[in-house]
Amino acid sequence: MKRVLLVGAGEVGAKHLTALAGAPGLAVAAVADPDPRTEVPPGIPLFASCRTALTAVAPDLVVVAAPPGTALAAARDAAQAGAAVLVEKPGTTAPAALVPQPGDGRIFVAFQPHFAPGLDALLAEPAAVVRAEVLLAVRRDPGYFRGWRRTYATAGGVLHQQAIHGVALALRLLPGDVEVIDAEVVHCRGLAETEDHVTATITLSGGATVHIDARVDHDGPPAHELVLHLADRRRLHVRGRNLEAGLGAIAAAPTHEALRRAMYAAVLDTAEDRPAHPCLFPLTALRRPLEVIDRVYRDARVVRAAHAAAA
Repeated sequence: MKRVLLVGAGEVGAKHLTALAGAPGLAVAAVADPDPRTEVPPGIPLFASCRTALTAVAPDLVVVAAPPGTALAAARDAAQAGAAVLVEKPGTTAPAALVPQPGDGRIFVAFQPHFAPGLDALLAEPAAVVRAEVLLAVRRDPGYFRGWRRTYATAGGVLHQQAIHGVALALRLLPGDVEVIDAEVVHCRGLAETEDHVTATITLSGGATVHIDARVDHDGPPAHELVLHLADRRRLHVRGRNLEAGLGAIAAAPTHEALRRAMYAAVLDTAEDRPAHPCLFPLTALRRPLEVIDRVYRDARVVRAAHAAAA
């Protein structure tokens, strides 16, 4: 039985507790959080400090579900203690913080939709993609943007917290340097520092493009999809509420708990020197999407208008 330390007992940590409870061969040995917001199951020790918990339980796997402002430091502490580490996206909003450090090879970023059906084969042998469209339409009201989510420094914007699954997957399939960015960021509802809507077209060296249309003021059914336009004129659609159907049928999409359990198993396999699962997202690979996201925000036209939500 592998021992798991969960760092972070908030909204996201609660989801990991549910997934871990049904994961074969895994047992939650402890939770670390100085101010837990979710109930820790009876019998599981709660520590205020990640470092104290690492020493006390010597976990095989550490799942970091802390806010971006603290997640990377906790993940690196765990990796340097010898554990395999899975850190909830985005892990950090600062690309400069990802200068490699000892132990970083044991850290992977949690993108559970990347384990959706068919994406393992696509990532193992990438198709010739010439254009990718990242489409996000969800509803996030002001009450959602509280606590650590209120400021860019601790949470980032819509592209870090909401659309990063699709953005990171698109950029993984499209190599090349960023040449041109045409972007607009719309603020209209007073969501702290977070915007309501981002549109961007990113042109990469070689001519491939990534188009992003991500909004959190949508009143219809939520969706986060990725459309891949191939060089042979075919299209691949990665579908679902949050890409979880992958290339398969939406009705057959695995649960988020099942996707998280697949991630746990993949990280532990890698820690035992088995071949890396193609859907794993190493910490070092996170730097490129974060740099692209930062450039989108830096170069974007910013619109602040009360009527912009209807645009």
